[in-house]
Amino acid sequence: MDTIKYTLTEDQMPDSWYNIQADLPVPMPPVLHPGTGQPITAKDLEPLFPTQLIEQEVSQQRWIEIPDQVQSIYRQWRPTPLYRARRLEKALDTPAKIYYKYEGVSPAGSHKPNTAIPQAYYNKIAGVKRLITETGAGQWGSSLSLAGAFFNLEVVVYMVKVSYHQKPYRRAFMESYGARVIASPSNETEAGRKILKEHPDSNGSLGIAISEAVEVAVQDEQTKYALGSVLNHVLLHQTVIGIEALAQLEMAGDYPDIIVGCTGGGSNFAGIAFPFMRAKLKGDRDIKFVAVEPAACPTLTKGKYTYDFGDTAHLTPLVKMHTLGSSFVPQGFHAGGLRYHGMAPLLSHVVDLGLISAKAYGQLDCFAAGLTFARAEGILPAPEANHAVKGAIDEALRCKEEGASKTILFNLCGHGHFDMQAYMDYQAGLLRDTEYSSDEIAMALAGLPVISQ
Repeated sequence: MDTIKYTLTEDQMPDSWYNIQADLPVPMPPVLHPGTGQPITAKDLEPLFPTQLIEQEVSQQRWIEIPDQVQSIYRQWRPTPLYRARRLEKALDTPAKIYYKYEGVSPAGSHKPNTAIPQAYYNKIAGVKRLITETGAGQWGSSLSLAGAFFNLEVVVYMVKVSYHQKPYRRAFMESYGARVIASPSNETEAGRKILKEHPDSNGSLGIAISEAVEVAVQDEQTKYALGSVLNHVLLHQTVIGIEALAQLEMAGDYPDIIVGCTGGGSNFAGIAFPFMRAKLKGDRDIKFVAVEPAACPTLTKGKYTYDFGDTAHLTPLVKMHTLGSSFVPQGFHAGGLRYHGMAPLLSHVVDLGLISAKAYGQLDCFAAGLTFARAEGILPAPEANHAVKGAIDEALRCKEEGASKTILFNLCGHGHFDMQAYMDYQAGLLRDTEYSSDEIAMALAGLPVISQ
């Protein structure tokens, strides 16, 4: 039988997250205090995060147990299915075998609840009353809003202004779970007011929205900040994706030669890739890892690996990462979840170690790939996920050219049901590609902080 879908039972769901830091040949560079430039301490992070998440952020333990209450909620949609893309393979006439892990079956429609649920749980047991966050396309904001409803926590979301207006249904979705959604930059924070004074028509950016959320969080002891990507503990929580995929591919009697994921902050890529990367680090497997990003926000392909702030107002610690500069404000292309100036420090470190290759594509090619996928497989991807689809299709076509029967795995991190305006604009010929020149990149990097390390 030509099996299409590989599913695990609830009792086969992972009971621990995988921490790749335990297996890295070189430890990550330290996180630095924004004022002193010295390595940050756990106490420095306490205004933003509960103790358990701070411990996970710095942990070197290989396996970290998933709390029972988190597992109970995970079982609402996990384990998620792994599909063999047989119709796509036929449409591409490729000898490659293509598999995709589908995270769009979660209540929020993406992979983001994998970290939203544990973050809300750890904050709840720490006595926190309110969570503040930012969101780009709205998938993270939707997921934290869902988690807030489950744990009876107030949620406030600063949504990048261009997405706030582009995606009214995503905003309404968050509000349906009880969240308050604010267009960023706003007049509610000092950081927002400063941006609006200098740029009254600002479309916003994830860096600006982070500044607003962090500013509010540090002013109230009963409020904490939650982040949907970038941080170590966020990438940790997403590894349930890859751990499940390992078991499902074993059911299929297969193993990936190539793993593809889209990258904005790095969480969904790490989620699918890191559990497989353990085998590469041990020397057991030779796997090609491909991180795909938008050409309009080319953090990995054109950014610099150096210390930078995670936000525009410089309220966050300094981390070593691939960055375009914290003042970088990308144009309002539709993959809002990939419009971040930086990249997860842990993922950046792994790229620097030579374990991952990066590619950048324009949005027109990505939307075309998404429609090819939808017409073959029946699932309409989110604009962000289209980048992974494009990367996987390119690898499959390369296999066709070379006559190589390789196995490709990618993470389909969310559906596009709230992104129909983007697809309408694409099919109407209204979208344009944007690619930044080397001169523009140099200007964006000119304001990087000077670190004497």
